[in-house]
Parts: sequence; structure tokens; C-alpha cells
Amino acid sequence: MHVAGNTTNRFPERHNGRMDPVDALAEIAFWLERELAPTFKVQAFRKAAATVGDLDRDELAAQARDGRLKNRKGIGARTYEVIRQSADGAVPDYLAALRERGAEPLATGGAELRAVLRGDLHSHSDWSDGGSPIPLMVDAARMLGREYLALTDHSPNLTVANGLTAERLGTQLDVVADINAQHANFRLLRGIEVDILEDGTLDQTPAMLGKLDVVVASVHSKLRSDRDTMTRRMLGGIRDPHTNVLGHCTGRLVTGSRGTRPQSEFDAERVFAACAENDVAVEINSRPERQDPPNELIELALSAGCLFSIDSDAHAPGQLDFLAYGAERAAACGVPAERIVTTWPLDRLLEWSTARR
Repeated sequence: MHVAGNTTNRFPERHNGRMDPVDALAEIAFWLERELAPTFKVQAFRKAAATVGDLDRDELAAQARDGRLKNRKGIGARTYEVIRQSADGAVPDYLAALRERGAEPLATGGAELRAVLRGDLHSHSDWSDGGSPIPLMVDAARMLGREYLALTDHSPNLTVANGLTAERLGTQLDVVADINAQHANFRLLRGIEVDILEDGTLDQTPAMLGKLDVVVASVHSKLRSDRDTMTRRMLGGIRDPHTNVLGHCTGRLVTGSRGTRPQSEFDAERVFAACAENDVAVEINSRPERQDPPNELIELALSAGCLFSIDSDAHAPGQLDFLAYGAERAAACGVPAERIVTTWPLDRLLEWSTARR
């Protein structure tokens, strides 16, 4: 199986002799997200796709050719040119350039490991702080060859990220069930990225956590706490029987638009020993601005006997391809595929994720 290699041949190409303009706009947004382009640029193409999505394709082509489309709200000069060129039967110039840039994997190392990854246990939708609806995240995951994707929107304490109350999470689980009913060879896993609160408890009701397939537990606040305080907090989260994955354990930022942030201080030997004891996977967070944990901590967790989960932490469809970065780092640190839960078949993964509940 191949997950994160060349994606250019997986997109829908033509309908009735021409490339579908909406597909062209959506694919452009995917490539821009993959490149970490500014949000406003990505949203221009996503909004244009939504604006013209309901138009009959012949009518859309006619409006593109005679210029009427330029007057429609949500259509700018660049998006108009993409629609016009695709309606005329061509791959738009802008898309062709993006495809050329995206023809190679994001990372050159870890190809063998990347090829055996089956899924991703950390992703966000517009229900919390992601930028896209759940169906678009699913479409991208399937296009990339994933067998499963965990939807892990934030928990209520993270108000800045529009975290989900128990009621909203319950509603989201119904949406997940409806999506799964539409796909025979793909599973959207019921999940959450739950805050580990200051007292070490998890920021969601035990009843709701018990309904989920995957729980990623992360620290998002007071990251500069002293070593002993942070260690106690993390150990509490790890020992909760609902926890499956310890998310971005140091909280560091090494680059990107949010600036940099040093890694938090904690007793890594005790934390990773607890992960191994409780069968909690240490996340290798693939976001390029996180690269979390750093390599020396991956190696420490490996020697402690930990499992790992290579996750994208995607907040947009194109970012699901970030797994290439995580695979490269895991391979460089000598993490064997068998110790990475996201290489496991779905049945084995679910057996592991629900074993302690």
C-alpha cells in the first residue's frame, strides 16, 4: 500500500470531455494547504468552489466564456481564470504549476515507512479550529490512500479553538456515523484531542470518552510550568484508561507563522515509562512547525519500549500529506514499523485503542 507518494494522479481529471472547474478549484486548495500557503489564499479557492458548486456545468462554462462569472461575489481574477481554462477543457495553468511542485513527496527520507502507513489518528475539522468541513477531510484522506482517519477536534476547555462540549461532540458522532455509512473501504474514527487539565484529568466526560474509538490527550496551556508540575499533569493524563495517544508532548514550535516556542520541561523518562506501562502511544507529530517530539526524545521513548503514532495534526485537507515528515523522522530515529500503531490494520488498531476501557 502507498499512502503519501505522488498524489497528482489521484484527482478527478475530466467530466464530459473537460476538467470540472469545481474539482480544479478544490485541487488547487489542496496543493496550497500542503505547501502551508496563507489561509486567505487557500480560502479564496475553497470559497470560489462553494460559490459555483451548485451551478449546472454547462451554464458555468457559458458564464465563464462570456465573462458574466466575473461579476459573481466570491470569484476573483485568479479563480475566474482557473474556471475559464478548465471549462475550455484544459488543466489550468495555475494548477499545472502546483502539480509540478507537488510531484515529489514532501520528505525524501522514510519512504519505506511512509509506504506502510495505513491511517492517521489526529486531524481537525471546522467543528473546532480546522478550516474545512468533515467531508472534505474524508475525501482527501481517501484520495491519499488512507484506510482510516481519526477526527479529533478539540475539547471544551480550549475555547480559543472552539472546543466541543459533550453535546456538540455527541452531534458530531452522528455525522461520523452517516459518513461511514457511505464508505465501505474507509473508516472515519470517532475521536477527540482532549486537553490534559492542570490536575491531570481529561477535559471531557468519561461517558463521552467511552464512546470514542481514539483519544489523543495533549497539554495546551501553561506550557512553561515547572518540571515537576508538568510531569504530574502528564502522568495523570497518560494513566487515564481512555487515553490512547500522548499528543505533541513538548508543545514546542520551531518555525512558522505563530513564531517559536521552547519545549516544555518534564521528566521524560517517567513520562515515557508511563506510556509504555499503560500502552499509550507517543505521537510523532508531523506538522513542520512542531516536529514534536525532538529526535532525542523519540529515541528515549523507543528505548523505553513505547508505541508510536505518526499523525498529521492536519487542520486542512492538504495537510493530511504531512505524514511524510513524520515518517522521515521516525525512520531516522530507527523506529520499527511494528511499533507504529498507524501501520496496523483497522481491527488491530481498534482492539488496542479500546483495550483499557
